[in-house]
Amino acid sequence: MFKRTHVELEVNSEIAPSLEDTLEVLSKKFSVKPEVIKIKGIKGKFGVKVFTIKANLYESKEEKDLLEIKKKRETELEKKQAEANKSVEVKEEPKEEKVEEKTE
Repeated sequence: MFKRTHVELEVNSEIAPSLEDTLEVLSKKFSVKPEVIKIKGIKGKFGVKVFTIKANLYESKEEKDLLEIKKKRETELEKKQAEANKSVEVKEEPKEEKVEEKTE
């Protein structure tokens, strides 16, 4: 019904994997862009170094945005990324050359 793939992985790690690390691993493993991945949860049990990751992989970012509700942290992260992209863009202003006219 939905154009997505449900993924459930078990990862062995000393510490709980971060959201960014998890996105990077999933995007490499399944050859998709991080923008089309929605991580549903990263769960572990006390004393065990095995973490269960549940995620949905979508065909496009638009499809993901239609079906998934964004959390406050995700909207703030997108705003920061948009601001960073704006600051990276180099705005070139036209240089004015001054021409001096000499009259004799």
